[in-house]
Amino acid sequence: MRAAKVLERVLITIPIMLGVAVMVFIFMRLTPGDPVDIMMGEMVGISDAEMEAMRREFNLDKPIHVQLWLFLTDVLRGDLGTSFVKRVPVAELILAHLPATIELAVGALFFGLAISIPIGILSAVKQYSILDRASMAGAFLGVSMPSFWLGLILILFFSVKLGVLPVQGRIDHDVGLQEVTGFYVLDSILTGNRAALVSALRHLVLPSVTLGATLAAIVARVLRSSLVEILRADYITLARAKGQVEFLVIMKHGVRNALIPTVTVVGLQVGALLGGNMVVETVFGWPGLGRLVVSAIFNRDFPLVQGAVMTYAFTYVIANLLVDVLYTYLNPKITL
Repeated sequence: MRAAKVLERVLITIPIMLGVAVMVFIFMRLTPGDPVDIMMGEMVGISDAEMEAMRREFNLDKPIHVQLWLFLTDVLRGDLGTSFVKRVPVAELILAHLPATIELAVGALFFGLAISIPIGILSAVKQYSILDRASMAGAFLGVSMPSFWLGLILILFFSVKLGVLPVQGRIDHDVGLQEVTGFYVLDSILTGNRAALVSALRHLVLPSVTLGATLAAIVARVLRSSLVEILRADYITLARAKGQVEFLVIMKHGVRNALIPTVTVVGLQVGALLGGNMVVETVFGWPGLGRLVVSAIFNRDFPLVQGAVMTYAFTYVIANLLVDVLYTYLNPKITL
């Protein structure tokens, strides 16, 4: 029964993805700027005939409804088109840059949860204490800080002043790494390259902290709020009256129920980590999908932007589906 529900939710994503495809197509065409003019604007000696030939190559000379039909037909065949600027299939570009983005998102998620869960639990247990007030003030600060500002501050302190962490990139240039999966940390472990592992982790620290700071702040506040309410429930009082150890009361009865709204927030934030990391990747020169999309937007590279946005949308849909499935394990009364 659960498998059938999951399959039903997966099938629902198909019209959602088609709707996203149509919307991003239309909005990209409404964006001022001709891709051919932008690509050829700085070249000397380009004739109008050559520019018209390029427009025909990209199907930009056709009416917009014909362009949309051609685009949707290709999408249904699994073809996201070819980049105007790089002249490489969009799917190849996305797959080449996606491991860097996923690695950064996993690092940010690990940092955010490792910080927020203990802080949220301690703040709820020690409500109105100095620890609670200090941690919630820190969480408020984490939510308020723009990621580009935090990234620059971290670079100035840890890279420029202390010189302990690198400024940009994924790995030192003089470190030889045999790529297996595209995930540098994992590849370093698989190939037994200790120097590459250390270098990859050092490069991952600052962007992960920058990207995960907002996640940590939001999760800490949500977990604290949920746990404070749950610890006042009757079944918590009953568990204590039975003589159960306080630690077990908090972790088994309190935290497990408090995780339900927390998982919702984490699921939404996972999509944001993968889809909203453009600024962080740009600040740290991280060669991921976000940085690629920023360049594509400036160049009006329609196919690349369309493919990337659809990838981001698919990420959000899958993250929400996984959250719904996880609900059923945290609380068997909840059904898909």
